[in-house]
Amino acid sequence: MRIEETGLEGVLVLTPRRHADARGWFEESWNRDTLRAAGIDLDFVQDNHSMSVAAGTVRGLHYQAPPRAQAKLVRVLAGSVLDVAVDAREGSPGFGRHVAVALSAGDGRQLLIPAGFLHGFATTAPMTHVAYKCTDTWSPEHDGAVAWNDPDLAIGWGLDPAAAQLSDKDRAAPRWRDWRTPFRLEDPA
Repeated sequence: MRIEETGLEGVLVLTPRRHADARGWFEESWNRDTLRAAGIDLDFVQDNHSMSVAAGTVRGLHYQAPPRAQAKLVRVLAGSVLDVAVDAREGSPGFGRHVAVALSAGDGRQLLIPAGFLHGFATTAPMTHVAYKCTDTWSPEHDGAVAWNDPDLAIGWGLDPAAAQLSDKDRAAPRWRDWRTPFRLEDPA
């Protein structure tokens, strides 16, 4: 497993080693022991899978507040996305900054997003399937969102906001400046 740091502490790109032959390839997308030895010790308890029909579908920016905060490991099973993590931990040197990473089924890269970050993605291909592991189960009382296209966050999604496919939840999400973060840097999440 190749582990790459990003511009935000704790947000990592994990690329599994693929073993190819005439049949195709095999990869180990998560190995607790291997990653624990590399300092990544997470207990995933829920797997999610989304399918987006159209390119330009946006899901996010989502979070789950403490004490039910979630770390996520995101990968693309078919198609491609621009995956985004925003540091929402008050007191963090990265507070309000984001990283955006292209992920595709073809490259196998995964994005590891710690608890305390907003998460979202925009599909860049039709019929995109995204799978992600979470360290806590979904809790509607702790679920929330921030506007994906907030000008204060200045995320370059690479798509026309008027053409984005959104859920009602994402369409109604508050702006960053109107939202109060539930995360503090010292939160163990």
